[in-house]
Amino acid sequence: MNKKWEVCQTEEEKVEKLVKEHQISYLLASILVSRGITTKKEVELFLNPTRNDFHDPFLMPDMKKAVNRMIKAIENKEKVIIYGDYDVDGITSITVLKQFLLERQLEVGTYTPNRLEEGYGLNKPAIEKIAKENYTLMITVDCGISGLEEIEYAKSLGIEVIVTDHHEPGETIPNCIAVVDAKRKDNQYPFNQLAGVGVVFKLIQALCIDLGLEAKEYLKYLDIVCIGTISDIVPLIDENRVIAKLGLQLVAMTKNVGLKILLDSIGYKNINSTTISFGVAPRINACGRMGAESEALKLFLTNQIQEARDITQRLNQYNLERQETEKKIFEQALEQIQNSKQEEPCIVLGHEGWHHGVIGIVASKVTEIYFKPSILICFEDGEGKGSGRSIPGFDLHEALMHCSTYLEKFGGHSMAIGISLKKENFEKFKKEFEEYAQNTHIRDIIPIIKIDEEIELKKINLQMVKDLSLLEPFGEANKLPLFLIRNLKIQAIRSLSEGKHLKLKLAQENFAIEAIGFNMGELTQNYSIGDKIDVVGSLEINAFNGNEQIQMNLKDMRISMS
Repeated sequence: MNKKWEVCQTEEEKVEKLVKEHQISYLLASILVSRGITTKKEVELFLNPTRNDFHDPFLMPDMKKAVNRMIKAIENKEKVIIYGDYDVDGITSITVLKQFLLERQLEVGTYTPNRLEEGYGLNKPAIEKIAKENYTLMITVDCGISGLEEIEYAKSLGIEVIVTDHHEPGETIPNCIAVVDAKRKDNQYPFNQLAGVGVVFKLIQALCIDLGLEAKEYLKYLDIVCIGTISDIVPLIDENRVIAKLGLQLVAMTKNVGLKILLDSIGYKNINSTTISFGVAPRINACGRMGAESEALKLFLTNQIQEARDITQRLNQYNLERQETEKKIFEQALEQIQNSKQEEPCIVLGHEGWHHGVIGIVASKVTEIYFKPSILICFEDGEGKGSGRSIPGFDLHEALMHCSTYLEKFGGHSMAIGISLKKENFEKFKKEFEEYAQNTHIRDIIPIIKIDEEIELKKINLQMVKDLSLLEPFGEANKLPLFLIRNLKIQAIRSLSEGKHLKLKLAQENFAIEAIGFNMGELTQNYSIGDKIDVVGSLEINAFNGNEQIQMNLKDMRISMS
């Protein structure tokens, strides 16, 4: 598939200024400038954030009301319950708030809905159960902003409610004690992209201020807050970057028994954003996906080493089951695609018995491979539940607004949606959706690779590549930098892992570099030794047997035109 390469235009004067001011490499300075980080204050905040860079929590809507009500609950030893989501953000949010309140001698209960039976957010049967257990105050974390009916129902049963959330509110916000959400229209808080656990962090910061506690009483939770923040794919800029950068330092020396044992079981050498995104997050999320959401919460809350080991073993097993289930669904999806009309501008698939806790991941993979919006639906007892993923430039939620004739319900945003429909209406919906996509500009959308800098091979050295680690943690809105190198001669080319991956040795004048292309093995058929190519990829250090070598992790390649 042809991809468009866009190289960021370097502003030389600003780059030279940063090099002199901060004694950093030209390459690092040019990336900072390309990301809009140009003033001395911005650079210092980005490279070396401190605890003093957190915003005033009381600027958040209703924060003072929430704090006052919670202090009253602490003083009166009320029966309080935390209601949170089943993903990493929700689980870490519950963990942080529960542990903080336990240290204030307040016994608190928790409720996490079962993904497979209850779905996301508040629901009335859960609230009935909470009411029967005589809770007087419910605090929502990472959910609640859209639960208007459920919150009214809770109030009718004698439960007061505080909402803490980071999702977009509707036209009306819940009528309750407090709604702490920086995405409210009346928000005065300077940053509205916190994860759910970030909002909880601000809540306990505010509680510490009003209770006259030392800063360490909320800062010590940054390891857990960091995990939820990185896992929720919020932009790692501003306050999220402070949380992630400081939090990763705490993760490396965490006192949380469960987290420490989980990290040991994963076996990553370095603790960075990759460790969280590809090691910790999938295992925590696997619990929710496989219908065992309480396990991950138990892991973070336990102080018992053996219990933590037992739970970790189960988490790793859930993750293996999730991987196997995902692999099976993915293979069946590819088979359906290959047997269908390839010219369709979108992909809509349905299958009996697919696991609806996993199909969202498979939809992401399908969209990534074919660069088409995809919707996968699993059928059970005549009902269909599905997940969809989109490509930049095609608003999936808007598409469903035009194709809702045969849907029972749907929700989500431009890039990801969830739907439900009757199995008997699947083919009708599929036709309607395909016709809508056919009549849009979707075929004109070309995948774009945004390149930070074009560089020459001879100007790259080990220290320069190591300096790029100062840009960590990488994530949404702070991607791993990508570089373009032109006119490289292929000295060696082969495939790895039974043709799955690509391995190259590339040269320019008297300089050479190794390159690896994951899931690019089929390109061995298109290129030969001696070919001149242009490549795009990230730069990394490959340490083997004590030797450090620069390696390029390829994202794309093409025959050189010059």
